[in-house]
Amino acid sequence: DLGSISTIVPKSMANSLWNTRAISYTGCAAQVFLFLFLASAEYWLLTIMSYDRYVAICKPLHYGTLLGSRACVHMAAAAWATGFLYSLLHTANTFSLPLCKGNALGQFFCEIPQILKLSCSHSYLRELGLIVVSACLGFTCFVFIVVSYVQILRAVLRIPSEQGRHKAFSTCLPHLAVVSLFLSTLMFAYLKPLSISSPSLDLVVSVLYSVVPPAVNPLIYSMRNQELKDALRKLLRYSLLRVYKVCVMSLWLL
Repeated sequence: DLGSISTIVPKSMANSLWNTRAISYTGCAAQVFLFLFLASAEYWLLTIMSYDRYVAICKPLHYGTLLGSRACVHMAAAAWATGFLYSLLHTANTFSLPLCKGNALGQFFCEIPQILKLSCSHSYLRELGLIVVSACLGFTCFVFIVVSYVQILRAVLRIPSEQGRHKAFSTCLPHLAVVSLFLSTLMFAYLKPLSISSPSLDLVVSVLYSVVPPAVNPLIYSMRNQELKDALRKLLRYSLLRVYKVCVMSLWLL
């Protein structure tokens, strides 16, 4: 999450401060590679985490056998290696295309769809084929996550005690919230109807899927921490009190 934000936000902030939209060709390629690498690795890791939740709740007695330290290391390494290979193929294929429609991207960071718009008419078919294969792999992972959570839900509903069900749900909810946020923003960005597409909307949607999930994910995962919950309650009470005082003062002045 920190890497995803660091790949996009600092350059965007620098361009905003200096009132420029320039980025070097190498910098653009590096931005595409790093963002794809970190985002795809996160998606594979989220898929692995759904399997972890499934084993922990549906097969707790086999957890140590199925998900020992060696198995966890192997799955994590596979996720990072797959993400690296995926981003390397996409980046190499995208930046091997001839750009015959200028070099101005209609976006605040370098992303593949915007680069493809600048390529020649028939030269981007290879990249489109790679995107289709990627979509199939992503859909397979999505089905795996859904099936895992269907099995988890069935197992939780069979737990007799309310405390046991609450503990199982609290284990799954942060992961489920992160997956939902990640996929919903990504799907809306790339599957929204063309009839509602506009440069301003595309910009807002890009911020939603590229900046919001990495910024919110650590907070979601930390919500099980009681100290953080207490701190957020105090902050919320303090903010509401300040708003109340400002409103009272404004009414008094009127």
